[in-house]
Amino acid sequence: MRANLSALAAGLLFGLGLTVSGMINPAKVLGFLDIAGHWDPSLLFVLGGAVVTATIGFRLVQRRQAPLFDGRFHLPAASGINAQFILGAALFGIGWGLVGFCPGPAISALLADGWQVALFVAATLLGMAMHRLPRRLQPARNDPALTRN
Repeated sequence: MRANLSALAAGLLFGLGLTVSGMINPAKVLGFLDIAGHWDPSLLFVLGGAVVTATIGFRLVQRRQAPLFDGRFHLPAASGINAQFILGAALFGIGWGLVGFCPGPAISALLADGWQVALFVAATLLGMAMHRLPRRLQPARNDPALTRN
């Protein structure tokens, strides 16, 4: 229960930060990304604040044996950069540059904006489901039903 409340509080704080910073406004994000046109550098302060906060947070995490509400940290296993990673980052960046939203700000904007944001979030969820679909369609290698007698 405490872990769920902690996650809810972190999510609400993150959403509030996105809202206050203007990250839920696609025009502001697109203005920041438009370095060759009418560039709006104000989101550099958001980026700088995020980098400083994350750096301090990771330093504090490295000093702890376990998080407050779990038995261990659940950190990513992958540490290398491969073609799939680069392709995913490129698609994410292209999508963000085209519409001015990434998933976090879009979810925060669901209450403030109209059907376009809901459509974006639905498309994001569909894309996530489609990414997982090939893995679900492949049979397990050690499935006894697949072995022949």
